[in-house]
Parts: sequence; C-alpha cells; structure tokens
Amino acid sequence: MDTKQALAALSSLSQESRLAVFRLLVQVGPDGMAASKIAERLAISPSSLSFHLKELSHAGMVGSRQDGRFVIYTAEVGAMNGLIGFLTENCCGGLPCGVNECTP
Repeated sequence: MDTKQALAALSSLSQESRLAVFRLLVQVGPDGMAASKIAERLAISPSSLSFHLKELSHAGMVGSRQDGRFVIYTAEVGAMNGLIGFLTENCCGGLPCGVNECTP
C-alpha cells in the first residue's frame, strides 16, 4: 500500500457510520451482508448507507457482489491488512515490538 491508498483508506474510515459499517462487515466475515441488513442492524437510513458504502468502496475497503436482487457487501480484508502493514512497517526502528511498547 502506498501513501495515497493509505490516506484514502483512513479517510473512508474516519467517520462514525462508515467505521461502524466496516467493523460490522469484518465481524460477519466473507459471507458479507446485504445493504438492507446493514442499514437495519446499524439504524442507518438507506440513502445515508448508500453514500457511506460508496465512500468505503472507492477507498477499496469494501467489495460488493450481486446475489439475486441483493447486493452483498464484504470487508476487503486484504486492504485492511495492507493498511495495518503500512502503519506499522517502520515500527520500533526495526526492533521487535511488545504488546504495548517497543522492547529493545
């Protein structure tokens, strides 16, 4: 992941509803969830949810697939892992990291 991709991912997650959507999709796993179920579970209006899903999708943080008349959304775990890797790639100056701090 490069800086531009990381900024897009972080920007897409830096809003309460979008972060909640992403975390829910991570929890449900690869089966994903229909937009109507996401809206119901998180009490987000369908029009607002559509906007948030578009933002997450443009940043590469969620994917979608057609399943009959439903669109199923899934968290892009590879993008999530790429973002985590980007944020931690220079952690501790190359020293092994502990749980809460770097350990020499």
